[in-house]
Amino acid sequence: MKLSIERGALLKAVAQAQSVVERRNTIPILANVHIEAEGDTVRFRATDLDVEVVDRAPAQVERAGATTVPAVLLNEIVRKLPDGALVTLSDQSHAGRLSIEAGRSSFQLSTLPKEDFPVMASADYAANFAAPAAVLKRLFDKSKFAISTEETRYYLNGVYMHVAETPDGRRLRCVATDGHRLARIDAALPPGAEDMPGVIVPRKTVGELRKLLEDDEAEIAVSVSETKVRFATPDITLTSKVIDGTFPDYSRVIPQNNTKRLEVDAAEFARAVDRVATVSSERSRAVKLALDEDRLMLSVNAPDSGAAEEELAVAYGDDKLEIGFNAKYLLEIASQVDRENAVFLFNSSGDPTLMREGNDESAIYVVMPMRV
Repeated sequence: MKLSIERGALLKAVAQAQSVVERRNTIPILANVHIEAEGDTVRFRATDLDVEVVDRAPAQVERAGATTVPAVLLNEIVRKLPDGALVTLSDQSHAGRLSIEAGRSSFQLSTLPKEDFPVMASADYAANFAAPAAVLKRLFDKSKFAISTEETRYYLNGVYMHVAETPDGRRLRCVATDGHRLARIDAALPPGAEDMPGVIVPRKTVGELRKLLEDDEAEIAVSVSETKVRFATPDITLTSKVIDGTFPDYSRVIPQNNTKRLEVDAAEFARAVDRVATVSSERSRAVKLALDEDRLMLSVNAPDSGAAEEELAVAYGDDKLEIGFNAKYLLEIASQVDRENAVFLFNSSGDPTLMREGNDESAIYVVMPMRV
């Protein structure tokens, strides 16, 4: 194998591949990226056996072939090469080496046999559809903060993507929760997605998917089966196993009768929470909200470090209410608001609180209160 490729195109492809590779591997070949050159294209493939990414880049292929080299090391080398450099990769299979040359720089990397590189088994997908990158980005970006990191409830370690029945018809929906907060985001159902099985997309896959969605104008081809999900652009294909578990009935925790309505400037609210939380204890991060007519008092009282309070002018016309929250959860939810105002709907100091953007119910968030 011998090929020449522009440094920028090579770096983009190798960076995407190496991010899938697990740093601590008991199987040496999984630390490598599979490089295959043919025609005028070179393909870079990496996997951890649960997620596989294939990135294609244009190249001048002098001699077709394939090999595997350490992904992280290759990424480091390419990253340090000068912008605009033309990089030549040539496989010396007899010596078990890949030669990397750019200008006056030359490197030799050890290779492992391409035959040993695992290939993710193809699946028969129950649903195939296309969705704009901007739509998928919104669905996953606005929900991923609520993914649980608790390994015991592994079925919460991802975003539940499914078709939901709503009063306005069927919608494509993403939900994530860790038991303390919940995010539920809806979008129009793309043609072809009607028979899609509900799947839990793992946290790592959601992180990798972000790189495919950078171009808002792009169309993403999505394929879903009971065991796998695949997202593809013309250049990148991301295939992932889904979490084998049943996502809980999240609709039961979404409050329906919260009537106490607070409307507040989302950015101003987030900054005020951040300021008063400065003195909160690291463990609890508790902040108290005291609501009175058109007035919100945020306060923190941490015996070890001190106290803080800040008053905000808000739109609120219901009974007085005092309620406490984890400041981190409030900040994460407030940061999801794209519009100017956030609307909080309360019931009592012990009940879950609902948050949405104005009257838009396509994105709703639930956060559990805490004692302060």
